[in-house]
Amino acid sequence: MKYWAHRGCSQRYPENTQTSFEKAMRLRQLTGIETDVQRTRDGVLVIIHDERVDRTTDGSGWVKDYSLKEIKKLSIDAGDGRTEHILTAEELIDLLLPRLRTGMLLNLELKNSSVPYEGMEQELLDLVHKKGVADQVIYSTFYPKSLARLRALDLSAHLAVLATHASDCLYYIAGGCGATDIHPYWQSVDETPARLQGIAVRAWMSGHLYPERPTGTRLDVAPLEAQGITDIMMNEPEMYIE
Repeated sequence: MKYWAHRGCSQRYPENTQTSFEKAMRLRQLTGIETDVQRTRDGVLVIIHDERVDRTTDGSGWVKDYSLKEIKKLSIDAGDGRTEHILTAEELIDLLLPRLRTGMLLNLELKNSSVPYEGMEQELLDLVHKKGVADQVIYSTFYPKSLARLRALDLSAHLAVLATHASDCLYYIAGGCGATDIHPYWQSVDETPARLQGIAVRAWMSGHLYPERPTGTRLDVAPLEAQGITDIMMNEPEMYIE
């Protein structure tokens, strides 16, 4: 099984923050880091999961309605009186560059299925190519039309379709979205291992996030591998690898 840090090491540290990503980078056996990209009112790509800032920061409202200067003023509670701030996509890639250059992967999920950030695909491709890490980046989204746009813009881009069920992922691929890999929910792999043979199946988990207490338990991944899952995106990969 290949392990990914879902929003960084997001069980023990605030999700999608510098600390959560730095902790993930230190895991030598980590295959990759998964994170989420949105865009500010003034057109800057930023790293945050929800379309609104309410859950993860001390602010309120839609990401799309904040300027970069405004969104940078928001605080993320990191415990013990410490705070963190929302990163730009460029800041994240700069942070991860040492590991990306030595083989670690980065999954950038375009959060554009609810808010249609027009032109986001080209902007993200431009940034990734500018940083020289195109071979290390996988683009994913729940919005198949966005994948088709990415494919039209870059024939060599690594694309993965997100959906709850594996069967839905394959349906979108068959429909011409341009993806080759699938990212289903880990408990909704409803296809046979034979059907998934040769496909990168990176299953995502939800579960506990900081500041919820870690469960202290380890999942048996052998049955997941038997289902055809090749990679798993976890909030607490440090429980499984060094």
